[in-house]
Amino acid sequence: MAAVTLRKVAKAYGAIKVIHDVDLAIPDRAFAVLVGPSGCGKSTLLRMIAGLEDMSAGEVVIAGKVVNDLSPADRDIAMVFQSYALYPHMTVAENMGFHLRLTRVAREERDKRVAKVAESLGLTPYLKRYPRELSGGQRQRVAMGRAIVREPQVFLFDEPLSNLDANLRIQMRAEIKSLQHRLNTTTIYVTHDQIEAMTLADIIVVMREGRIEQMGSPLEVYDRPLNAFVAGFIGSPPMNLIEGVLGRSFVDAQGLRLPVPPPAVGREGQRVIYGVRPGALELAKGGDGTIPSRIEVIEPTGDEILVHVLAGNTRLHVALSGRPSLAIDEPISLKPRTGSVHLFDAASGIRLEAV
Repeated sequence: MAAVTLRKVAKAYGAIKVIHDVDLAIPDRAFAVLVGPSGCGKSTLLRMIAGLEDMSAGEVVIAGKVVNDLSPADRDIAMVFQSYALYPHMTVAENMGFHLRLTRVAREERDKRVAKVAESLGLTPYLKRYPRELSGGQRQRVAMGRAIVREPQVFLFDEPLSNLDANLRIQMRAEIKSLQHRLNTTTIYVTHDQIEAMTLADIIVVMREGRIEQMGSPLEVYDRPLNAFVAGFIGSPPMNLIEGVLGRSFVDAQGLRLPVPPPAVGREGQRVIYGVRPGALELAKGGDGTIPSRIEVIEPTGDEILVHVLAGNTRLHVALSGRPSLAIDEPISLKPRTGSVHLFDAASGIRLEAV
């Protein structure tokens, strides 16, 4: 078993605390993704799990064993970095087998493991090449292969796809997901790209300023964000968040009456943040419960159209499926789908309820 548990893990640089008493339990064989904006502490947390960064407080437990005092080499983990970190003077085969050679694995066994992993990653034709002779995607596969041949208890990935172009990122995401499914090894993956997080994770851990804001399955975090930060961070395009005052069946926001279907939550007069995802706004014919708007920008993306509208003094993002005929400056009416409105307390940002 290789569950990973963090108990009150903290990190401070002098008087500045960057990781705040984090508790986290990742089950054996799970694929957990740490996601959050740049500077939120996710890479620092990963490096503390790996033993590459000292902790100020707390415990890291891997497979039931506290590893605080163990070196990175003794923690039975393998890490894949953003920069690939390949040795330029070594061939692909030598890079992949380097750690096995250091740990005195027999040559025959080493070659066998390298060959097996190279075949699974499509690297067999490149085993005699040097890193400079490979594309970015091939180098990333070599870095992954070097980690896999070690057969560790835990894989750690630190933004491994950020240097790749968009198409290659999609391809490599699928390869990493498939690989983790085949190997069944506990995996912790860091990214600032929430689409990457949604597509890869069994468990998403959303971080902000050194704290965990929410942890759950991708759909749990997407459908029921615990606060306005998570609501605005998870999802692309992001959720529309509008501050206003709660009425009986609406939110009064900057001259708009935004519909809140019953049963309403909160109290009348409470300052709230009204949230609705772009894909949950639909074209309507007007009348009660609709949001009058004017089109400012139209962005066709293929299967859907992203429309930026001005509703009163508020700009909203709307994602419409199909190819409706629309024009700049055209007046339209929008209506949230039933069950798609989220309300958060304006002062604390904490979720009131989805209604």
